[in-house]
Amino acid sequence: MNLKGKKILLGVSGSIAAYKSALLVRLLVKAEAEVRVVMSQSAKEFITPLTLSTLSKNPVLLSFTKSETGEWNNHVELGLWADLMIIAPATAKTLSKCATGHCDDLLTAIYFSARCPVYFAPAMDVDMFRHPSTQQNMRQLVAYGNFFVYPEHGELASGLIGDGRLAEPENIIKVLDSHFAKQPSAVSKRVLITAGPTVEPIDPVRFISNRSSGKMGYAMAEAFAAAGAQVTLVSGPTHLKAFNANISTVHVETAHQMFEAAEDHFGESDLVIFAAAVADYAPRVVAEQKIKKQGDSMSLDLAKTTDIAGTLGPGKRNGQLIIGFALETENELAHAHDKLVRKNFDYIVLNSLNDPGAGFAHDTNKITVIDKNNNVQQFDLKSKDEVARDILNLVLAQWNEA
Repeated sequence: MNLKGKKILLGVSGSIAAYKSALLVRLLVKAEAEVRVVMSQSAKEFITPLTLSTLSKNPVLLSFTKSETGEWNNHVELGLWADLMIIAPATAKTLSKCATGHCDDLLTAIYFSARCPVYFAPAMDVDMFRHPSTQQNMRQLVAYGNFFVYPEHGELASGLIGDGRLAEPENIIKVLDSHFAKQPSAVSKRVLITAGPTVEPIDPVRFISNRSSGKMGYAMAEAFAAAGAQVTLVSGPTHLKAFNANISTVHVETAHQMFEAAEDHFGESDLVIFAAAVADYAPRVVAEQKIKKQGDSMSLDLAKTTDIAGTLGPGKRNGQLIIGFALETENELAHAHDKLVRKNFDYIVLNSLNDPGAGFAHDTNKITVIDKNNNVQQFDLKSKDEVARDILNLVLAQWNEA
């Protein structure tokens, strides 16, 4: 493993998920990393320093001085010692302090002194994680050059189900090990992703659209950017924002605007993922003024929009990969395979609305991937972040074979 001989500083803040830090330390030591642990005072309420010191084979650091001797725990020295720092679990409070410069304990003092890469692995309840202030703090930390191991979807301590569950230690280890690879796995690649719905105006106040949230496309953008790729994300209207500095977002509204943006970046991209839910039809004429209600019925004259994937796919160059998405309600495999062939895809990702928890608006997805050789691979229901990593791994395997 790439972690062998690396100096890892693990910060543990006060979350029920702190119990997982014991396994994380054990896995780091098993990978032959040198581990030192610093805990916030509240973290002691969830796991004992004795446990982590025993597993790490180093004293756990709790405060600026060692109470028995008065000796100083030099936070500057500790920040310079580490090859990598990770705070896992990172609570909403810890994220806020690190994002806003609030340094009031040894853990935050070391963070502000660290010259090494710093990762945060958040853990909190779903509504805390989704709160705009938490999301803003995460964006700010990414802007500062920090990295995230994003939380996973599952049952939380509150009994709710959603995003906010600390990533499993095994998954954290994979991220950290990948960090120390000679270079990120997709560092030389350019990736184009379309995401979200399109909005086709009827008049100044009404439009035709669909239920797409854009979550799947944004999750894939984050996954490929974290792997080192330069990502262009062409996004229809959505409340989502991209975190990673490797993501350049192009905001569009209509199908025509999305086609133009995708066409601009198609030729330069090593990988194109058509994940947007593009309107098939749009009003032929857009009223300049609000249409007044008249009579018992109303008819709209609709014109077919440009088939973005169908238009660009046949122009695929050698070595370029294209992935499409298909949302189906019946004869799913047959319809998806037909779309794969017609649009010259290398892979198509099938979602079925017959699968609970899959499709639009959900935080989860259940996919089936079909490749151009008609190989079919089915995946379990997972968070969209995990699904994005599954798709990333499929692509990386393809690139490694080339």
